[in-house]
Amino acid sequence: MRNPLRRTATLAALAAIVFTAGCATNRKKGDIGYVARDVDTLYSAAKDRLDRSQYTTAAILFDEVERQHPYSVWARRAQLMSAFSYYMGGDYQKSIESSQRFLSIHPGNKDAPYAYYLIALDYYEQISDVTRDQKITQQALDSMNDIIRRYPDSRYAADARLKIDLIRDHLAGKEMEIGRFYERRGQWLAAVVRFRKVVDEYDTTSHTPEALQRLTESYLALGIPEEAKKAAAVLGANYPGSKWYQRSFELMQKHPS
Repeated sequence: MRNPLRRTATLAALAAIVFTAGCATNRKKGDIGYVARDVDTLYSAAKDRLDRSQYTTAAILFDEVERQHPYSVWARRAQLMSAFSYYMGGDYQKSIESSQRFLSIHPGNKDAPYAYYLIALDYYEQISDVTRDQKITQQALDSMNDIIRRYPDSRYAADARLKIDLIRDHLAGKEMEIGRFYERRGQWLAAVVRFRKVVDEYDTTSHTPEALQRLTESYLALGIPEEAKKAAAVLGANYPGSKWYQRSFELMQKHPS
């Protein structure tokens, strides 16, 4: 299933970070093997491939800049450019590795916030639909929170806050999917645990009204009408016009305490 969150990152913001260089154009087309080249020509060759959307080749050439000229100022630039190129090419694991290598060598560099942000985007782009394991989704959430903790006033933190809302909604959706599965099987207690988690931990998401309604019916099925009444009351107080409240209201009418 195509990831519904994929590519929501603003590429214009990414492009603003991409280093540029007014160097000579690449004269060695197609050759990415080890050929000793001066740093300007090698970096320019990599940038040229990036501009032509040849992301994998660009990343390899940026890596070559670092390998052939590890002590030049271009090596630092090339590390991030390699990470960015891998990201654009959809090779998120290599993008993460390049970003982490940059941070291990230049932890206090002015571009460290961008490296952390790129790692978070790499995880974010891999978020899968709710029917699959959500380990990557949790890593994306943790990485976005890490940016906010480290650089709370940065533009990356501002974007991370927006994406966290989407990630939390996605995680809540996974809990709902599991809860509904248990409910269909009549495993009411297991269902309650999942719906309760949505209400307690993801209460600002779009899934909360349904979670409250399903808590109502699950508590009734368990023979705990007082808990059902509480869930229905919270639903009515916060989402009085929703279809979920209407369903809970009808259920409670059939099971007067």
